[in-house]
Amino acid sequence: MGDKLRELVCVAPEVRDRFVVRFGAEVLAWCDELPALVDGLAARWDLALVAAGGGGTSRVFRCFKRDTGTSAWLKLTPDPGIAREEAEALRAWAQSPSVVTLLAQDLAAGALLLEDVEPGVQVSRRAWTLTEVAALLRDLRACAPAPGQHSVLRHLSHRVGFVFDLTDRRLAAREANDPAASKVLRRARAAALELADTGPVGLVHGDLHPANVLSGPGDRLVAIDPRPTWGDPDFDAVDWALEGVAEAAVLEERIEELAALVPGMSPHRVLGWCRALAALVAVPRRCAGRDDAETRFLMALADG
Repeated sequence: MGDKLRELVCVAPEVRDRFVVRFGAEVLAWCDELPALVDGLAARWDLALVAAGGGGTSRVFRCFKRDTGTSAWLKLTPDPGIAREEAEALRAWAQSPSVVTLLAQDLAAGALLLEDVEPGVQVSRRAWTLTEVAALLRDLRACAPAPGQHSVLRHLSHRVGFVFDLTDRRLAAREANDPAASKVLRRARAAALELADTGPVGLVHGDLHPANVLSGPGDRLVAIDPRPTWGDPDFDAVDWALEGVAEAAVLEERIEELAALVPGMSPHRVLGWCRALAALVAVPRRCAGRDDAETRFLMALADG
């Protein structure tokens, strides 16, 4: 591996710090071994690396496939369980044009090779409409199977517990101590777990916010990076309902409009999910000193 390529693959200090919060200190060994792992996968799948990126659980490399002349994305996570869950969901949605295509996998290595999405602009970087979002949510519901006997996916309640635990850890890492905010988080967790335990069961993306949705061919939205579970599909509507909202009437109107476009969606349950999950956005903002209208609204929503 040349010096430029090694520089591309090496995990930067700020990324290592973020991974330690997420996975624990043992992830540093994985970071050190990543260049050799990427080198082996690139040779096996005939890839030339072009660029690097990633989120909170993975490193992602834009690649050129030498055999086909097309682009793809090589995604690696230090937790092979995350790769196994994502791969199962992508296979389940394989017939859907609204979900990125899985091209190859090495689950023991926590590695997935994903099709490139064109034009591939993150929806968080452009204006979007509820009509577009409704088409995406309809497609995810229509193409999803029922839970299989040998599924590695867990119930939505596990995802709910995880995201609240992660928020607690991140606040602790910042040494943020706000008793009132902690009380809001505890109540919101209980409300979210009750929703998870009482709702319908379908395949849930689990992390369907605008940064995890790309503009695809023909103006279709394409979902990437699922954190899939079995549970209430209405969970996936929350980020779209809450995005940029600072008034209760606007939130309720948006939910009603979205539910009218997505068969099976419950406006009552979507609003309940919004109330519960608003705390995950509002509390970290409040602890960071933010006091804008949207943050105040989200805190009030979460506080009931």
